[in-house]
Amino acid sequence: MRIGIAGAGAVGSYFGAILHFAGHDVTFLARGKHFQAMKQAGLRMIKGEEEFLVDATFTDKINELSECELVLFCVKSNDTEEMASQLKLVLPSNCLIVTMQNGVENEQLLGTIFDHDRILSTAAYIQAAIDEPGKVTQKGRVKLVIGELHSSAKASCLEINQLFQAAGIDSVYAQSIMENKWRKLIWNVTFNPLSAILNANVGEILANEELRYTASLICQEAIDVAERLKIELKNNQTVESVLRKAERAKKHHTSMLQDRRKGKPMEVEAMCGYIVRKGLEINVPTPNIQVVYSILTYMDKSKH
Repeated sequence: MRIGIAGAGAVGSYFGAILHFAGHDVTFLARGKHFQAMKQAGLRMIKGEEEFLVDATFTDKINELSECELVLFCVKSNDTEEMASQLKLVLPSNCLIVTMQNGVENEQLLGTIFDHDRILSTAAYIQAAIDEPGKVTQKGRVKLVIGELHSSAKASCLEINQLFQAAGIDSVYAQSIMENKWRKLIWNVTFNPLSAILNANVGEILANEELRYTASLICQEAIDVAERLKIELKNNQTVESVLRKAERAKKHHTSMLQDRRKGKPMEVEAMCGYIVRKGLEINVPTPNIQVVYSILTYMDKSKH
């Protein structure tokens, strides 16, 4: 299958590499130093103890995705509208778009730009980082949960899920994909903001009694908003269960922390702002999320 990676950062590069080695025709759309390094010497992928080189098509020109049958949409949430609007001009009308982004707003925006029955969504559980331009490291378990936004896309979604599985990706189909996305958002808002503000990994937050307590307050606020919105949080998701699962990712440097260290815009709106706004709409207080949201917004603006 002809596959495009729209936003070949750490996550896009990883999944693109796996699909490339599974025999698919993959084009990586990237920019900046990471693109230049891949263009010159290929993509170096470190997966656990293995290291391999991806010699594929790397480009910074969107029109080179014009013949794709599938696009993995991996740009930061801040860039969703701009990237989607440009892709709309070049992609075939039958090309499926799979968003692998953080947050729960991108699906609605993508649906207004493309037909809803072309949009599939995923909750991607992966620890990956660009160590240096052209080199991506992935550690720990990788899991993908995929689902369609519109019932008419179910057959296509099942087909793409099988494609991922055949490539060796631990991918499972979920009828209620947005509930899965919410569960991931709750984990993200619990740890991403604090890690970025403090320049700390997940384990350092968990190990400090005061920080762990603050994380628990943030987590509870996000759960309260989700429950008021009637999001079905299966498996009785609680603050304790979120913190317990985080114990398995103590060394994880969150995506927001990685962005801060590289001087890139952080996904403040996708991870914090959305929950604050929804809380205001439905009269659910989110004072702790509001605090970290204000701090991160200031930090982002002060860099420009």
